[in-house]
Amino acid sequence: MRIRIAHSPDSDDAFMFYPLVKGEIDTQGLEIEHVLADIETLNREALKGTYEVSAISFHAYPYVADKYLVLPSGGSVGDGYGPVVVAKERLDSLKGKRVAVPGELTTAFLTLKLYEPDFEHVVIPFDEIIEAVLEGKVDAGLVIHEGQLTYGDFGLKKVVDLGQWWKEETGLPLPLGCNVVRRDLGDEVIRKIEKLMRQSVEFSLREREKALDYAIDYARGLTDDMDRTDRFVGMYVNQRTVDYGDDGRKAVRLILKLGKEKGIIKAEIPQRIFSDEA
Repeated sequence: MRIRIAHSPDSDDAFMFYPLVKGEIDTQGLEIEHVLADIETLNREALKGTYEVSAISFHAYPYVADKYLVLPSGGSVGDGYGPVVVAKERLDSLKGKRVAVPGELTTAFLTLKLYEPDFEHVVIPFDEIIEAVLEGKVDAGLVIHEGQLTYGDFGLKKVVDLGQWWKEETGLPLPLGCNVVRRDLGDEVIRKIEKLMRQSVEFSLREREKALDYAIDYARGLTDDMDRTDRFVGMYVNQRTVDYGDDGRKAVRLILKLGKEKGIIKAEIPQRIFSDEA
């Protein structure tokens, strides 16, 4: 049975999927095919149920919950850190500002709307946001992925780290991305995929050097910097990636609940979110 796993071409995803890409673990009779695309594209494809397994933003999940369940492993969670709003000069407020965002379905955008509802957003591909800020096309930019570590290289200033803000407000980590599995695969296949995802993350954490050697080719802006690649990977592939934990799952439900209450999320929030829940 062929299972397409769609994920971002960035270093943390490359790190966690390395064992599956390179055949380091037994795939339980499943033929795994990897598809690479940016996160907003994956969010949009999930709306159509395109891939059997896909990385998506948690913000997108309520819109695809009829088709997918969240796997208990493979999540990207920022514990006291997360997407960063940056600008050329320090800003006291984002109210009324023109802000570049990487997509309306990203969790970064959802969190920014919870932080400051009153700003004008402009959707720009995530890897062009820093340039847009530098060129003055926008007042500020919401950076994700490796940009969270590299924005200072361009002389940009931090306005707010949304993961830090969220932690201060709620005491919880910020759940950003997840891997989802299509419901129509059935319980037996879903159980296999749950196991494979967990084994893949655990293998890479155990064989860190080998996985990093593979992942650095996907470390945009960091390909000559193993130390910062290691740091970035460690931010988003760790024990919370093996399993969200009770507080991680609580955080998922809270951010979706708040998004719904504030009118940012238009879809209903499902009772069952994770594939290992009854």
